[in-house]
Amino acid sequence: MKTKVWRSVSARLRFAAPHIDGFSIWLRGKRYSARSIRNLVNLLAGWIDWAANRGFGMESIDEGLVASQLFVKDKARVRRAGDIHEASIGAGRLFVRYLRETGVLPEEPAPQEPLTRWPRLREFRSWMRQHRGVAESTLDLWQRHLIKLVETLEEDADAYSAAAVRAFVLERAKSGGRARAQSITCALRAYLRFLVAKGDCPPGREQAVPKFAQWRLASVPKYLSGEQVDRVIAACQSPSRLRDKAIVLLLARLGLRSSDVANLRLFDIDWRNGRLAVSGKSRRAQYLPLTQEIGDAILAYLSRCRPAVSEPYLFVTDLAPRRAITRGTVKCLVRRALMRAGIDSPSKGAHVLRHSAATAMLRSGVSLAGVSAVLRHQSPSTTLLYAKVDLPILSEIAQPWAGRLPC
Repeated sequence: MKTKVWRSVSARLRFAAPHIDGFSIWLRGKRYSARSIRNLVNLLAGWIDWAANRGFGMESIDEGLVASQLFVKDKARVRRAGDIHEASIGAGRLFVRYLRETGVLPEEPAPQEPLTRWPRLREFRSWMRQHRGVAESTLDLWQRHLIKLVETLEEDADAYSAAAVRAFVLERAKSGGRARAQSITCALRAYLRFLVAKGDCPPGREQAVPKFAQWRLASVPKYLSGEQVDRVIAACQSPSRLRDKAIVLLLARLGLRSSDVANLRLFDIDWRNGRLAVSGKSRRAQYLPLTQEIGDAILAYLSRCRPAVSEPYLFVTDLAPRRAITRGTVKCLVRRALMRAGIDSPSKGAHVLRHSAATAMLRSGVSLAGVSAVLRHQSPSTTLLYAKVDLPILSEIAQPWAGRLPC
């Protein structure tokens, strides 16, 4: 039996009308709700109407999609009634994807993956995982810089002269801050060491990578006060934000990283013993206490909000297609929670809650060693950064100035 979702807009669907029933069924298979399907069909009708008025049909739907994207990007265009907007283009893009998956349109040739185009980058990732134990998230960050490197100098190791390496780093780093520059130098230095180990570069070539000044413990951690953290948690109290509340509590109470939260799986929670297994950067499971507050928030999410999907991960996306969240999702929901709470945070990402958790523990009397254990720092010196925020302790240990007083 045909669905009734699209009948009210069938006149605007034109050449797409015969495919809307199948499109609706395809969306239901992707776990879109009935309301979302109705909205998408309405948006699709607007896009189809716009494309048909400009002479595009089923045989030229790809060209219509490109034309609509260029139309929206035209900043000099005067907006008029009946213009297309980005939400409708998104529905059109989803419709074209459906047509390709069902064979109505031919499959678009997939772009060549960077690791296929440059096999040495694939070999580098495998080598770093095997010999250095580098996390996938770090390799993904480095890969963006290394792709630019091989695009500039190709894969020929003979082109990696000291002058070429230095020029590449300085050119790529000038458009960002110190953190970006250090990320570039780390990636390039690791890649050159790999080439040296493989015998493709002369020993010591990694020394050609310039260094950028960084003073240890020179900065002060950016954190929120206890009252501000409570406001952020209160901004996630509505029934539709049970997932956000559980995530914010994990960040603000246990100091988890955004990647730690995204990678949590259902079987990482030991309900019987009240603890949580977190792998983190070291990829070795370490147990943290599952407090009553956090446990209640996770149970509320699992019983009332989490969709019934086969994903082993604890947190999944709210919208279809349902899949595990990413660390970028965690950062975005923290940013939105800060905005709802009306907090002008010194940092808009999820890491500000990790700093806040460490600061709160230190001010409540937890030792630096205890804070280091909760944050899972591999080196205790990393935790020393938080000693700066405990001003009463610093004032007690501060020594009087031994020099001459100014006149």
